[in-house]
Amino acid sequence: MQAEAERAGEAYEGARVLDVGSGVKPYFPFFEPYASEFVSVDIANPAADLEGAVEDLPVPDGSFDVVICNQVLEHCADPAQAVRELRRVVAPGGRVLASTHGVQVYHPAPDDLWRWTHAGLERLFAQNGDWRSVTVTPSSGTTACVGMLISIYVEQAAKRARLRPLGRVVIAGVNRAARGIDARSELLRSTRPGTIHANYHVVAEA
Repeated sequence: MQAEAERAGEAYEGARVLDVGSGVKPYFPFFEPYASEFVSVDIANPAADLEGAVEDLPVPDGSFDVVICNQVLEHCADPAQAVRELRRVVAPGGRVLASTHGVQVYHPAPDDLWRWTHAGLERLFAQNGDWRSVTVTPSSGTTACVGMLISIYVEQAAKRARLRPLGRVVIAGVNRAARGIDARSELLRSTRPGTIHANYHVVAEA
């Protein structure tokens, strides 16, 4: 995301940025040096500038150069409508930066409805907007995905056993080993049959 912020600084003179499902606005520090406007929109979030769901964004057509929508699509009721709204609000020549789960434990907040493959995300965006290009890439490899799932349950077990410090050590070891294995294998990092990925990043250019 920091690289995308720097790119926005080069591509736009005073980038207008919309953060959809903004939460605590973790990406604001990256974009602050380059943005003339950074607007956050969320549901039931007093810290957000605007109240609204991704399926019905309360902003005008084509009003933002960069639209961020990270870890939102898995929670929304209508992903196709959500993507249509992202396309509506991004300006010509702008970019939508989205991410969502391939594999993850069930985590209602308040709802948890969807999981995707890279092919499914490509189709979701292609069928719901006239994009110049859509690129979907996994955030990490298959071993890292398995390591993430192991770590989640190690953390739960350590919490119940009141052994959180030991759990953190085990989790750090699992993640370090998983990253090392993925780094050595193009097969495990790629989106070919037999692989699984915890998360995908989408860059959709208007």
